[in-house]
Amino acid sequence: MKYEKTFSIGDKLTVNRLGYGAMRITGKGIWGPPENKAEAIKVLKRAVELGVTFIDTADSYGPYVSEELIAEALHPYPKNLVIATKGGFIRTGPNQWHINSAPAHLKEALEGSLKRLKLDAIDLYQLHRIDPKVPAEETFTFLQKAQKEGKIKHIGLSEVSVDDIKKAEKFFKVVSVQNMYSIDNRKWEGVLEYCRSHNMGFIPWYPLGGGDPSKLEKLNKIAKQHNATVHQLALSWLLHHSNNMLLIPGTSKVSHLEENMKAATIELTESDMRELEDVGAVKA
Repeated sequence: MKYEKTFSIGDKLTVNRLGYGAMRITGKGIWGPPENKAEAIKVLKRAVELGVTFIDTADSYGPYVSEELIAEALHPYPKNLVIATKGGFIRTGPNQWHINSAPAHLKEALEGSLKRLKLDAIDLYQLHRIDPKVPAEETFTFLQKAQKEGKIKHIGLSEVSVDDIKKAEKFFKVVSVQNMYSIDNRKWEGVLEYCRSHNMGFIPWYPLGGGDPSKLEKLNKIAKQHNATVHQLALSWLLHHSNNMLLIPGTSKVSHLEENMKAATIELTESDMRELEDVGAVKA
């Protein structure tokens, strides 16, 4: 089965669908600097060498560390490289995440991201979470204003429902959605379908969600037929499953990056896809 190798975000930014997620180039618990900064820099440079044109990050990764390393490794950026970042979390320690999508915080986060990434405008700025403590209209109004001011080119959302997307679209065009999704966790299938029908990019995170032995056994069997790992197969399935899917597997090691990128060379058959369909029944 063939699949589209590229996708155009907002009909403007054409990227290779197998990208890179820059969360793991930070310290343990996504906190502080990486154990091996030189390796993190190599990973970023190698990703671009291997054809990555879409890098996903956030101000909260580190915090700030991921964005700073991206700029150190890759600025001035190749013309075709799209860097997406996010705002909406405050960090207080390793593995500690606190939602804050108040306009005042997002203003500080956005301006910080622009400075750290050495950009005049963010290609794709994603709201990391809708904040239950802040009226969504206030958050959306801030993003609308930042876009009109030219600080943001395109806007995406993360961990949202179809209703959330529709509410946001009263303020700006939503070009992408980043929700947890994998071959074995398809809770957000309805959101994926909505995005596909409206030509929005869908960015799955945690691309191999669970560890169900019976599911892994089936995955392993098909992976062996393609001389691939289960993780490579899971990435390949995402590429084949929907042409609006943008993949952002993350790693802090060059060897693992190279292994992930080989997923783009796997060609699953229609028979493979049928067999894999029942691996991830939609969870209510």
